[in-house]
Amino acid sequence: MPDVSTSQPRGFVIDRKDGRPQLPGSLHTNRRLSQWLGFDEPGRVHVYTGKVELGQGILTALMLIVAEELDVPLESVRIRSASTAIGPDEGVTSGSLSVQDSGGALRQVCAEVRAMALQHAAMLTGQSADTIEVQAGRFCTAQGQDLGDYTTLLKGVDLNIECAGAARPKTAAQRSLLGQARPERIDLADKVFGQARFIQDLRLPGLQHGRVLRPPTLDATLAHWPADDVAALSPGVRCWADGRFIAIVAATERDAETAATRLAGKIKWQAGAPLPDVHALDAFLTSAPHETTKTAERGEADWPSDGLQHHAVYLKPYLAHASIGTSCALALWDGKRLEVWTHSQGIHNLRDDLVKALARETTPVAKEDIVVHHVEGSGCYGHNGADDVAFDAVLMALRCPGQPVRVLWSRADELTHSPLGAAHRVALRARLDNTGQLSHWQHELWANGYSSRPGRAPVPALLAASERADATALPLPINPPLAAGGGAERNAVPAYVLPNLQVIHNRLTVMPLRTSAMRALGAYANVFAIESFVDELALQAGEAPLAFRQRHLEDPRALAVLDAVVQRSTWWGQRAQEPEGIGHGLAWARYKNTGAWCAVIARVQVDEQVRVLKLDLAVDVGMVVDLDGVINQIEGGAIQSVSWTTKEQVTFDREAITSNEWLSYPVLRFSEVPEVRVHVIDRPDEPSLGAGEAAQGPVAAALANAVFDALGVRVRELPLTPDTLLRAVHAAEAA
Repeated sequence: MPDVSTSQPRGFVIDRKDGRPQLPGSLHTNRRLSQWLGFDEPGRVHVYTGKVELGQGILTALMLIVAEELDVPLESVRIRSASTAIGPDEGVTSGSLSVQDSGGALRQVCAEVRAMALQHAAMLTGQSADTIEVQAGRFCTAQGQDLGDYTTLLKGVDLNIECAGAARPKTAAQRSLLGQARPERIDLADKVFGQARFIQDLRLPGLQHGRVLRPPTLDATLAHWPADDVAALSPGVRCWADGRFIAIVAATERDAETAATRLAGKIKWQAGAPLPDVHALDAFLTSAPHETTKTAERGEADWPSDGLQHHAVYLKPYLAHASIGTSCALALWDGKRLEVWTHSQGIHNLRDDLVKALARETTPVAKEDIVVHHVEGSGCYGHNGADDVAFDAVLMALRCPGQPVRVLWSRADELTHSPLGAAHRVALRARLDNTGQLSHWQHELWANGYSSRPGRAPVPALLAASERADATALPLPINPPLAAGGGAERNAVPAYVLPNLQVIHNRLTVMPLRTSAMRALGAYANVFAIESFVDELALQAGEAPLAFRQRHLEDPRALAVLDAVVQRSTWWGQRAQEPEGIGHGLAWARYKNTGAWCAVIARVQVDEQVRVLKLDLAVDVGMVVDLDGVINQIEGGAIQSVSWTTKEQVTFDREAITSNEWLSYPVLRFSEVPEVRVHVIDRPDEPSLGAGEAAQGPVAAALANAVFDALGVRVRELPLTPDTLLRAVHAAEAA
């Protein structure tokens, strides 16, 4: 029997307390040079990465880093998509860490390999390595003698060795590409011109098509199995039930879809425990069973009774990923080897959970017999249905040996069965002393955990594993430790000068709706609350919001982004001339308190609804690798946050999620996209920081502050829909 033992659940951070010499980023746990680079093809550098392309442009950024450090032309760099069969295991592509962890590793690896090639060139010529130059990937002596390229000089050199960490990457003064070159995104041409690049486009010979019919909630049970209707399906269409997991496989997509549509109306489900009241989320979050911890505490616990004291409660609903392309995967089982193609953000984590989920099969599948390849999917930042649909495809492939099976989720599947971003409640209290200085602050939050990704629990976190006859319950979502940025409590610790602080975290221990990682995790709700609350405090103190923030900040890079966003704006200084109904708001945050700094100003129009007109953002991501990439990430995050903040919320009755198509779960339309300008502060001597999740929280708060400026009413509940605005107006009138 093959060895099906699994490793311990994966952590959230790179283990740097393993007694080994420290190496940058993911290189610390993937220490061999050959895991990262290959030079078998003349004139080419093959790059392997464990990070995956999600539309964030990471492959282009990594290409720039390699070309810079090796002094090779951009067009000579070839980056391989992540696969468990080759390249480093970098865990999950998440947390805005790819440039830091994968980019930092590649900078060091390239510096090491460049130094090795220079030393070999020096040995061949009898000259000092300092006299040899590398130009366009070729090594030349001071006398102009061409010594060849990396392939020539590294022939016979073993790269299957541990990186020594002795070579020094280029200094800022030596660079010519990072932050300066404007390369074409290597993933965009196929997408723009409609070439087959997404996993939804992938076809293999002999392909079978699969569909799944799922129970409406996590604990609904199968009440009626329509055996006669199943028997009457078209020849060649296979359908079976394994507990609550119902699979359909057919030779054509049309046959699979027809069978699924026909059987969906015949299968009956018994409802499980009732879902919470969607109109009473606040009460549900505070009354649900939970465990309480103190995330941060400093200073005195008792508050003086004098001074200006203020408190408020903020609420964020459940959010769906709402990927434009629905989740899709392919799997092939040949009786020995299992191969999976997926748009998962963590292919190694997924493989770990596949081993766990298949451990009780008649013939378990060992980890070394599973290969998982990443293929780009059309749209998601966070834990959507990619891992779940991959396991769906695996279960069908095991029933169809020798035939690849492609499973595609429906729009309703995507909106109702993918993990959600957690509903989140924040209660804030603060005190200003008699000099107007913030002296005390309390932040208390209630939410489910923000991570139930595969690979991080003793049992598989795959949906079908909880539905099969030998089901294992889905693990409760957990939170990354604060050392990894935190989860529900991400950005709950304000970055202002606060001598007395308490942050209390109430993590729900029930999960009526499945939750997991969504872009920015708890930072979106916490920054929305904190930066709205700071505006409220400034108003009570009779001070301009910008000046109030500046007075309570000591971080020069925070002050710099605030100054940059207002100074570089073409419209902020004209606020006094705006007509009625136009409002302006400001907010900022340093993502995870360790990542990128981002400040936002917003211009909105408020009548019966909120229309976002303009956004200006200033961002500091340290050393800029790909300027276009940074701008695109900040702009994309800002637009996504506009959609979340003004439109999106998961709706449900007591038996099922009801927001199962675009009319009931609307997202921002192209006609509603505001003008967005991004101002990047480059710091070439500082470490690079990720840009992908820096904007979400500050944009939400800036919009809420702008709505108050326009309407004169504070809205503390998201999204900022007409119904929410009306409730806020009525509450203000009643008060």
